[in-house]
Amino acid sequence: MGCCELDSVLDAELFKALSDPNRVALLVQLASCAEPCTVGALSKCCPVNLSVVSRHLAHLREAGLVTSEKVGRKVFYRVNGGAMAARLRAIADALDAAS
Repeated sequence: MGCCELDSVLDAELFKALSDPNRVALLVQLASCAEPCTVGALSKCCPVNLSVVSRHLAHLREAGLVTSEKVGRKVFYRVNGGAMAARLRAIADALDAAS
């Protein structure tokens, strides 16, 4: 592993998703939930309206940090912890190998 490995694991979409404080707050809120949460339940942690929360969750989903499941008219979100941990571990390993 070296610089090429680091280049292959540094994902701009991941960092973009984590660059907004509201998205980080949503991720923390989701991680603390024992079960999947709806947009309405998650909106309590952010000082923005429901549609903005929904867009933030879409960014997190596109980056692979959360998953969603539609049940009837509601969409339930949960943290994709395994995938997130694997990506962060790969970045850490590539940084170790490059130094």
